[in-house]
Amino acid sequence: MSASPLAPGAPRSGTTFLGLPTAPPGVGHLRGDRPFPDAARTALRDGQLRANLGRATTTIRGKRAAVVSEVPHWEQLRQAGKALKAATMARLDEHLEELERQVTARGGTVHWARDAAEANRIVTELVRATGSSEVVKVKSMATQEIGLNEALEAAGIEAVETDLAELIVQLGQDSPSHILVPAIHKNRSEIREIFSRTLPHLQGPGASPGLTDDPRQLAMAARAHLRERFLRARVAVSGANFAVAETGTLSVVESEGNGRMCLTLPQTLITVMGIEKVVPRWADLGVFLQLLPRSSTGERMNPYTSTWAGVTPGDGPQEFHLVLLDNGRTAVLADEVGREALHCIRCSACLNVCPVYERTGGHAYGSVYPGPIGAVLSPQLTGVEDNASLPYASSLCGACYDVCPVAIDIPSILVHLRAEHVEAQEKPTAEAVAFRGLARVMSSPRLWHLAQRAAGLGRLLARGRPTLPAALPPPASAWTRTRDLPTPPGRTFVQQWNEEHRS
Repeated sequence: MSASPLAPGAPRSGTTFLGLPTAPPGVGHLRGDRPFPDAARTALRDGQLRANLGRATTTIRGKRAAVVSEVPHWEQLRQAGKALKAATMARLDEHLEELERQVTARGGTVHWARDAAEANRIVTELVRATGSSEVVKVKSMATQEIGLNEALEAAGIEAVETDLAELIVQLGQDSPSHILVPAIHKNRSEIREIFSRTLPHLQGPGASPGLTDDPRQLAMAARAHLRERFLRARVAVSGANFAVAETGTLSVVESEGNGRMCLTLPQTLITVMGIEKVVPRWADLGVFLQLLPRSSTGERMNPYTSTWAGVTPGDGPQEFHLVLLDNGRTAVLADEVGREALHCIRCSACLNVCPVYERTGGHAYGSVYPGPIGAVLSPQLTGVEDNASLPYASSLCGACYDVCPVAIDIPSILVHLRAEHVEAQEKPTAEAVAFRGLARVMSSPRLWHLAQRAAGLGRLLARGRPTLPAALPPPASAWTRTRDLPTPPGRTFVQQWNEEHRS
């Protein structure tokens, strides 16, 4: 690949160009069609959605807390994971090139994709070269990010999701709303309705008897549908949880066994992986394979941990392609504060404790990455101004930092991105004008005392209540619509101080 200019701060690796500044618009699922506040208001009116989310996140939080409490050195594990990720990002270019060498030496082929459009083109051409019109897929955030299913469909190739929750979303013509549990917004009755309406073996005169919402029946219905797809598929597409640079090993962890089917049965395997998923050494997996299952599914270990390196003659796929995806990641790496978001191992623990996510769900974020990590990752991948509302989708309570298995300081990144957005405004915002006026008042004792007296008039509006009315006129209504504005006190602090000290 010929040398090209790099984005400022991008990893430099000789002649390897690792990406464009940000993910391009119009491709993939990183940008919503509405700002977060508007989408959140719609979600908050859906009582069933809030009930589904409340039950699911409460259950997952409880399971995680139980298994984490069993590990006496959990905090040391977190810090080890954080240190490994930070060290990897500092030499990312070197680790990626070593990964390429090792995968190639073991019979695989490595492709470098600058952005979503290039990754989609590479995968589509690889599938076409096999002559197949169908692929089976392992759950993959990277392929959701780039909109691979839509790209394959446009090329006449059917992509079949094999993860149970992803299958539910696909059959329901829906979109994922959670990193780990894409169908978290659906309950069992809704899933039964989707399966009854869409699964071929439940249709027609020879259909199986009525499907109930029993979890086992639902799982068996999905299994009957997928088994035929597994056996006939010639091509599989996966993501990767980790890639080991020193051995060229890829790893996928999952709970259902569908991943094992996709990684072993087809003739051709194509893996799409974000460049931040690399780890330097095989030994590093020992840290992350302790952190990830406890933080994600609340399990001591993953039921299925699959690893493979290149091609093994006569065993598993005989053609392996690794697509290394940038799609804005080098731009994130260039930000000394924001780059910590690349440490994420996609466990979703931050979503399960976030009070904002629990009430709005994932669709309100408009990105395949919802919740606290999405609020810091998506704006950086697209450019902050393309997702300007997401850094404000947080109360800054800090619960996300407390549970993050690699100790990402999400609250600090949120504040950093808010500052970036404010500084990017060419015209003064109403907020900026208000604060400039406030600064002038607070710097003058005379104006400050006058303002305090004027504020006392608010007691007339309150009519004895502890807060001012929510229906104040603009621009104050923008504040009081979502917040309680306390009624001004009868006496100011200075007045109370003077009265106490005169006595």
